[in-house]
This record gives sequence, C-alpha cells and structure tokens, in this order.
Amino acid sequence: MIELDDIGMTFTRSGKHFDALDGVSFRVEKGGFTSIVGPSGCGKTTLLKVIARLARPTRGELRIGGRAVATPGRDRAVVFQNFALLPWADVLTNAAFGLEARGVGRAEREEIARRHLARVGLTGFERHFPHQLSGGMQQRVGIARALAVEPDILLMDEPFGSLDALTRKVMQEDLAALWDAEADRTAVMVTHSMDEAVLLSDSVVLMNTRPGRVEDVVVVPFDRPRTAEVVRSAEYRDFAGYLWERLEQMHREDLARTVPT
Repeated sequence: MIELDDIGMTFTRSGKHFDALDGVSFRVEKGGFTSIVGPSGCGKTTLLKVIARLARPTRGELRIGGRAVATPGRDRAVVFQNFALLPWADVLTNAAFGLEARGVGRAEREEIARRHLARVGLTGFERHFPHQLSGGMQQRVGIARALAVEPDILLMDEPFGSLDALTRKVMQEDLAALWDAEADRTAVMVTHSMDEAVLLSDSVVLMNTRPGRVEDVVVVPFDRPRTAEVVRSAEYRDFAGYLWERLEQMHREDLARTVPT
C-alpha cells in the first residue's frame, strides 16, 4: 500500500515562495491502479516524483507497506511521457538498461528483457534503434524496461500523452490487458485524459490547483476486465461524463479566483 500523508511542496523562485502541493493525502491499495487527474499546474507530475522519491517534499510523509520512505528504491519504476530511451542503444539494450544498472549479467538481463519485450508485442525488434520505431513502439520499450526490473510499483507520467489518437487507444487497451494479468503489482498514473483514467483505473484522484491539492478520490465502479460491452454502456459513459464535469467545474472555479473583479 502507498500512503501519502499531508504532502506539501514549496518552491522558492526569485525570493518568492510558491506552494506546488499542499496537504495532499490519499492511499493506493496494493495491487490497485490509481490515476491522478487535474488541471495543468496542479502538481500531478511533482506528486508522482514524490512517490518515486525523485523529489523530496517540503513536509508530510510517504509510506509504502507501512514504512516511511525517503529515497528512491528498487520497488518503484517510472515510465516517462517522452520515452527517455537511449538513442544510441538498440531496443534490447534499452529494455535491459535497468537490469544492467542493478548489476545483472548480460545473458540474464537480455533473457529477461526479451521476455518483457514479448509481453508488449516487440518480439523481432530487439536490434532496432529508437529512431527506427514509431512513437507507440518506443513507449512499449519504455514499459518493457520498467516491467523488466519487476517493480512492486509502476509509476507512469502521461505515458501516452505524445501519441496520436489511434496509437494511444491501442496502447491503452494493451496496458489494460497487461494489467489485468498483473495480480499483485500497483500502479499510479498521471493523465489528462478522463477516459483513459476510467478505462485503466480502480480509483481516480481529482486534484485542483493553486496550490495543488486533492479534491476527491473517486472509486471506479466497474469490474475488470473492462470489456467492450462495459465501455460502450450508458453507465460507463455517464461515469466518465460525471468526472469530466467535476474537472471542468474545478477549472471554472480556478479561473474565477484568478480573474480580477
């Protein structure tokens, strides 16, 4: 279980203090998939970095499995929006990079990397280089690289945000199918897409801005797997619409606070 307790993050710029996060508290159950959504600038990516411990909060506590966490760990892996692949390395080397950093021998790490590349549909592309791949294929390499280190927690920052609409839909469906087979792994994903959040998540954290804070944590009321029949249902559309309305209302309230009267 991931627990965030009263997380705050204050930055200082040109002598002025800026609260990026304030009083953020929620929990993610072990094996759960949680999405974080909210307006631009509400601190979603900063919060993900706090969980990865790539950023240290000004106040508050992060607990994983009941224990306070202050440093990055092997239990967490991150998938970035911009793929973050090594351009001079082939697909196999990229997928095995995290294992290499952990000192795993070449034969073993390549075997593990091949297995995870197969899981994301990239068998046969092991010796290709990133520039020879489409955006969707590059992101599959990033996911394979993250899964290859067998993390307990997968953290994803807008993993499909830079893809075209069709590729994004395929990748969403592929990740959903992959996740349904992952019984004990936990995921936290930052996304701007409410439809993506509803398709993939067990719960959705709604954040607001100025400062970044949690307005609500909403449980997604649909069983897994999310079949085509479920996704096409009126109940599914109504729920996604309800979350969009909540987000739009927060955005309107934020604009009202910033427009001079």
